[in-house]
Amino acid sequence: MTTFEESLKHLPKVDHIERIELSDARGMPAGTIENKPAESGSLAVYNYLLGKYGHINAAAAGDGLQLYGEHTEDAKKHPGRHPNIDRLLQLLLTGSFFAGRIVKRPA
Repeated sequence: MTTFEESLKHLPKVDHIERIELSDARGMPAGTIENKPAESGSLAVYNYLLGKYGHINAAAAGDGLQLYGEHTEDAKKHPGRHPNIDRLLQLLLTGSFFAGRIVKRPA
């Protein structure tokens, strides 16, 4: 299994992104991932998934869970510890999706 740190090395850089705002299938706010310590890795994963799939659906969630590597198993054992992974696990169960809006840093 590829580790999360190894996966991050192959994802597009996110220095230019301030945050990603997620909304559910009804258009309601569903979370924000900010470009700050402890969230920048998730920002990179979600940015990659949005670029590849256009939104976060079950297929994207499966891809994302692989990218999270060892953290995926930890999230399964400890719900709530990794909310950005929990969100992907929930998508696999529900078959729903999230739309994402990428907010760039001010120039």
